[in-house]
Amino acid sequence: MASQVAAPTSLQTTATSSSTSLSSPALSPSSPAPISPDDVELLAKLEEQNRLLETDSKSLQRSMNGSRRNSASSLVSSSSASSNLSHLEEDSWILWGRIVNEWEDVRKKKEKQLKELVRSGIPHHFRAIVWQLLCNAQNMPVKDQYSELLKMTSPCEKLIRRDIARTYPEHQFFKEKDSLGQEVLFNVMKAYSLVDREVGYCQGSAFIVGLLLMQMPEEEAFCVFVKLMQDYRLRELFKPSMAELGLCMYQFEYMIQEQLPELHMHFQAQSFHTSMYASSWFLTIFLTSFPLPVATRIFDIFMCEGLEVVFRVGLAILQMNQTELIQLDMEGMLQHFQRVIPHQLDSGPDKVILAAYQVKYNAKKMKKLEKEYTTIKSKEMEEQVEIKRLRTENRLLKQRIDTLEKKGAPRYSEEAVLQLERELVQARLMEAESQCALKEMQDKILDIEKRNTSLPDDTNVARLQEELIGVKLREAEALTGLKELRQQVRGLEEHWQRHLARTAGRWKDSPRKNTVSELQDELMSVRLREAEAQAELRETRQRMLEMETQNQIHSNQLRRAEQESRCLQECVQTLTVQNKDLLGQLQDIKRRQAEIECKSKEEVMAVRLREADNIAAMAELQQQISELEIQKEEGKVQGQLNHTDSSQYIHDLKDQIAELKHEICCLKGQRGLANQPTFDGIHIVNHYAGHDGSYQSSDEDGVKGLSLLDAQQSSRGRIRLRPNLGDTSSEEDEDEEEEDEDEESLRLSVPPSGRHKSTTV
Repeated sequence: MASQVAAPTSLQTTATSSSTSLSSPALSPSSPAPISPDDVELLAKLEEQNRLLETDSKSLQRSMNGSRRNSASSLVSSSSASSNLSHLEEDSWILWGRIVNEWEDVRKKKEKQLKELVRSGIPHHFRAIVWQLLCNAQNMPVKDQYSELLKMTSPCEKLIRRDIARTYPEHQFFKEKDSLGQEVLFNVMKAYSLVDREVGYCQGSAFIVGLLLMQMPEEEAFCVFVKLMQDYRLRELFKPSMAELGLCMYQFEYMIQEQLPELHMHFQAQSFHTSMYASSWFLTIFLTSFPLPVATRIFDIFMCEGLEVVFRVGLAILQMNQTELIQLDMEGMLQHFQRVIPHQLDSGPDKVILAAYQVKYNAKKMKKLEKEYTTIKSKEMEEQVEIKRLRTENRLLKQRIDTLEKKGAPRYSEEAVLQLERELVQARLMEAESQCALKEMQDKILDIEKRNTSLPDDTNVARLQEELIGVKLREAEALTGLKELRQQVRGLEEHWQRHLARTAGRWKDSPRKNTVSELQDELMSVRLREAEAQAELRETRQRMLEMETQNQIHSNQLRRAEQESRCLQECVQTLTVQNKDLLGQLQDIKRRQAEIECKSKEEVMAVRLREADNIAAMAELQQQISELEIQKEEGKVQGQLNHTDSSQYIHDLKDQIAELKHEICCLKGQRGLANQPTFDGIHIVNHYAGHDGSYQSSDEDGVKGLSLLDAQQSSRGRIRLRPNLGDTSSEEDEDEEEEDEDEESLRLSVPPSGRHKSTTV
């Protein structure tokens, strides 16, 4: 029916572009609008519709098969999920179209709402472009190297060829040997093994690449896979050592022990290790454990939130099956994980996703567990190195023992062994001492480095040296003054001793001598007072020097503070100037962006006007063709009734129809050029309307081969003709005339306004 063929929206994935083209009559890229509160109300509807789309296996299969006809590199991308799209799908496409057009603003300002939308499910037709936007895989330099990488030879090609058939063996696109799906999967895996030779190829990564190839061309899938390996911890998971996988198992086991202690004790009692059932969850993001629609929904969240969703979903699965698992032994639990749990999710992923976000997940605790695991592994590595060294020494000793046993008597060999043991003990002691000394030296080096970091810079050191020189000079002056004082004190002591000697026999001397002694006493007193005055003077000078030193130190500190203040002021001025420049650049960028948006709007309007003119002209030409076809049929009938030759009349009609066809082809070529992307990688697709207001996508290519559908409803207002009418040669016309003679009647339907008209001969 015509109402089922016409679709209100159209999405087209191209292999030559790094972004997916999008168009919708209700969605105008030239007039972006932010996500309004009304859009949030669509979440519940989106969840229900996504569940219906993903459980409809037939529509999913049609979706995957339809894209292979359009492009050899676009593996699984559909033109529509169902022939009859509801209003709910229109709303979801409008919402996601706005998000794609305003991706940068939505990612920065409305990250929480974006996460909620992703958790509720990305529509199938938007997955390719949204996955690329989520992981920033657009315009990667490695995309230009892809074709060159395919020409090279990889050492992993045999392994990749061997495992290709094991990747999605039951999927329609990959199950046939040497099919297109297996070939492009081989290309992507080979290219990555050449880009990252340390990782090379790991079997679990092929399932992730296969899922990407179901959504986008191989070049874009390669770029997304490279981004996942680099930024989503997958590269560490797929390294030959698989150290990251061990860390994930350690963290996941801790979460089980903390939140499901009874189940953890049961696992321990049965020696049921976490890696026995959960390693594939982390390596393939549930792609080998769950049904493909469920795993795809989980992969949507993984692209947005990373490995956290694997921890959450894994613990939710264990919570849902805790009662059954506790009652099973090891083999029963393995069978339960392989056969029972996947069928529990056949109804859809909504239940398990809802349970996953009820799980407690502490990012800080996970970081702490990562440090603990790293410490444990470091100790294990040290122990392994020590064991390896001891084994090497033991092997060497055994070789020496064997050599000595061959050369000498047994008694000499025993002595040699004892001597070697003593040497080994001494060597061990020396090694321990050297290690202790090395550790002490390392500690000293660390202390010295810390002290060096606390020391001032070169300019401050020079100033401090100048201050130190000044202090030393003052100290030398003070020492010189002290020596002089000491000499004076010695002189005074000598005078004092002589004075005592004189005063001891003063009562025996004559009066004249007593007078001289008194004068000497006065002189001694004067000298003592002079010494006291000099000592006070020296003390005053010393205090003055100390005050001058303190003054100089304070002045130097003040000068340094002023210099630092000037430096800070200069930095503030520089930063202010830079801020002004950046603000000016930002204003220029905003202005240029506004100009670009205006130009893009004008281009879009011009393109739409041209397309509308082309559609109107095409409709007129088609009407003329239909009239000429009717005239041709009437002419043929008239010729048969009048027994006259109408070949010349039919030939003229054919010429006119050929000219009109040529004009339609020209118009189609102009319309095809107008349909090319004009801005932002968004493909503008035209629609033409019938009398009922519905829209016909230009992807249908209008009227194909000038042959319209015979069974369309009359409400569409279309002209319905028999296919390939008027395309036969004159001989074929004669054959048709002979066949028409055998037929009882000829009927031609022309419903121009919803009513059928028929002409019967």
